[in-house]
Amino acid sequence: MTSSIRFCLVLHNHQPVGNFDGVIRQAFEDSYLPFLEIFESYSDLALSLHISGPLMEWLAQHQPGYLDRLRRLVASGRVEILGGPFYEPILTMIPPRDRIGQITRYRTYLEQNLGATVQGIWVPERVWEQELTRDLADAGVRYTILDDFHFKNAGLVEEQLIGYYLTEDDGRLLAVFPGSERLRYLIPFAAPEETVRFLRSIADRHPQAVVVFGDDGEKFGTWPQTKKHVYQDGWLRRFFDMLVAERHWLKTTTLFEAYQQLPAAGKIYLPDASYREMTEWALPVERQVEYEDLVQELQQDPRWPRLRHFLRGGYWRNFKVKYPEANEMYSRMMYVSRRLESARQSGIAAYLFEAAQQALYRSQCNCGYWHGAFGGIYLPHLRNAVYRELITADNYLDQATGRAAPFVEAAAEDYDFDQRTEVRLANDKLIVWLAPSRGGQMYELDVRSVRHNLLATLARRPEAYHRKVLAGASHAASSVASIHDRVVFKQEGLDKRVQYDRLPRKSLQDHFLARETSAQAFQQGCGELGDFLEGAYEARIRRDPDRIQVLMSRQGLVEGRTVRLTKAVTLHAGSNVLRVGYLLEQLPLGVQWRFAIEWNFAGLPAGADDRYFRDARGERLGHLGTWLDLNNVQELSLTDEWLGLSVHLHSSRPANFWTFPIETVSQSEAGFELVHQSVVVTPYWDLQPDAEGRWSVVLELALDSSLADQRLGAERSWLETASPELVALS
Repeated sequence: MTSSIRFCLVLHNHQPVGNFDGVIRQAFEDSYLPFLEIFESYSDLALSLHISGPLMEWLAQHQPGYLDRLRRLVASGRVEILGGPFYEPILTMIPPRDRIGQITRYRTYLEQNLGATVQGIWVPERVWEQELTRDLADAGVRYTILDDFHFKNAGLVEEQLIGYYLTEDDGRLLAVFPGSERLRYLIPFAAPEETVRFLRSIADRHPQAVVVFGDDGEKFGTWPQTKKHVYQDGWLRRFFDMLVAERHWLKTTTLFEAYQQLPAAGKIYLPDASYREMTEWALPVERQVEYEDLVQELQQDPRWPRLRHFLRGGYWRNFKVKYPEANEMYSRMMYVSRRLESARQSGIAAYLFEAAQQALYRSQCNCGYWHGAFGGIYLPHLRNAVYRELITADNYLDQATGRAAPFVEAAAEDYDFDQRTEVRLANDKLIVWLAPSRGGQMYELDVRSVRHNLLATLARRPEAYHRKVLAGASHAASSVASIHDRVVFKQEGLDKRVQYDRLPRKSLQDHFLARETSAQAFQQGCGELGDFLEGAYEARIRRDPDRIQVLMSRQGLVEGRTVRLTKAVTLHAGSNVLRVGYLLEQLPLGVQWRFAIEWNFAGLPAGADDRYFRDARGERLGHLGTWLDLNNVQELSLTDEWLGLSVHLHSSRPANFWTFPIETVSQSEAGFELVHQSVVVTPYWDLQPDAEGRWSVVLELALDSSLADQRLGAERSWLETASPELVALS
């Protein structure tokens, strides 16, 4: 009797919340549509398919015909639809109530829109912790797929990974299929014959085995060079032809069929893990470099095949340590989740709860919270999308509590889980987050009308791949290759643009500088004389009926001399103006210091004609990536016409201004690239204290969203004319 195996082809198609429409459309044309068109003609083949919720919503809006074709394949039994959390969060990053809520909501959506019976799920990025077993089982999940790397970390060897295993937590059971890393690197990069030979070798040793390939559908056309390789050069048709030709021993099947027809191969408890590459990216940079060097060294050792299974990388949650900006988004998301749960328990209108919950779920989309071979957290539009949804949820929750009239409020607690107190200052126009213990900095500034966080910044920091950038050579594969093996520079001279920041790029950062400090030196972090940037400020909150002030003060050192700095952040009910007053005391007479207040503004791109600086007369001074060195001015504005927002910074006394862009050299699937992260605006003064050693200034930051408000008003006016029913839904 001929040995036979079951081969499960599992594809994961995903586009993150906030991705550009053109990017999604290109992926559809290059990957999703051509793959489906070819697959339809092979009636003997079956596959399991996961489409993430954000992509499914895009398809429903822009390509309903594609979903009609998919529906027919589901009805015929050739395509199994896998569920998952609706908006593709890392499951270990969100509370259990949100895990279960996202999974059950998406199951309902898929059943209603594709007629699918959903029993298995795709775990985003295969990030696993054993406690997920309980929540997945409680959400009605019967099986899932992880990488064989998870199983090898638990002590299993290759020969044992020929079926699915049961795992358990708190008495709940879940079946878990191991996906083959070897197949991830063969498909579609190697010739189809190599995959068939690999499967044949398993069939000869293990009749009735189940072998699973599970990976991104974008590698079939969207990843660099794969469109030509997979479709124009005919790789996919040759692959499918070979699967059909070998069907007497090689049966393609869905995960559901394998789960239903075969018993479990055993029981296993899986340690915290993801796919192998992800665990490497999660390491601190120094350890990541050491890890890479160690692997390269050990690969020459004849014992490497035995040693490699005992070599592990890092832990996904530590991306929140590696990138403090990821922790800021995470902490903000957790705040909204807690607030929503409190509203649910207190009673909230169903339509407002649903709207706020959907915005929360969308904010949990994982792509902007970490970084590896893809742009991830380095992509401003993904970070902006996270904050847009969080601000949207906050707006709905305020509406639910009846806050129609202007209000102002403040609260202090440990919002970001560091055992130190932060302050949230909010009114009906703005939300301000302050960290007194971290230099009294402002680390988030939300403009509620345009749902934009002006401080969704990212600091420049070392990355392991900067070694390749600094080497300055491009080594793109001459033939199609995995994104993990490509070295491509999308721009010239990137090795000269690598630079690192000592501190986060936030606002209200207080610098005491040597008077001769230049803009270039300041941009490089030179000239600092004081200890205020990272020092802890004492903070207290003053409340009036229509305004709240957060008063922060610190006695620190500048060139060994004691100086007292007090700054007061004031917000009025109904106002879009943030007022910041500074008082310096105990300044020595004849001091030769320069005092600078650093602001960073994010989400206002550079190099575009409709995003520009303006002076007090309204004259344009250049796009938002322009280096400016202005003298003796009191006002500077930044305008983003596309966003519909103008930022006006006014000083009570004449100031000098430096502006310059913050750009990172980062990695994406297409190669290394320069990415604009924020624009620094820094007013500074050469200090001249009064006879008592005092000096003061008041800054006003006005956030004008009238352009966006007019645009929204025009849209609503058009809707009212076109269809009153639509207005109620908008």
